[in-house]
Amino acid sequence: MNKKQARLRRARKTRSQIKRLRVNRLCIYRTPRHLYAQIISPDSSSVITSASTIDKEIRSQVKNTGNVEAAMIVGRILAERARAAGITNVAFDRSGFKYHGRVKALADAARENGIEF
Repeated sequence: MNKKQARLRRARKTRSQIKRLRVNRLCIYRTPRHLYAQIISPDSSSVITSASTIDKEIRSQVKNTGNVEAAMIVGRILAERARAAGITNVAFDRSGFKYHGRVKALADAARENGIEF
């Protein structure tokens, strides 16, 4: 099993548990250069809101898009957009990535700005 297959196996296990809860999920995806986050409805049919380091609003605030500072801004903006959409409670789907570094920074920033998980 290679690194990607192991990550996808962890992600599948987490998503099955979240599916049983029937709550909105905050799903993230991380690349070396960018970070993407979206809040998906419980039936997994629609994206309610999203934010990423490729958004013009975020790119204008940071010099580098692949660091912890950029992740904190993505988390803050995602939380603001979620609150505007009326969402305060989500399940955190880290897509099999370790809860550390940019993933942790995004989660902490979202929590500080009113999202509960």
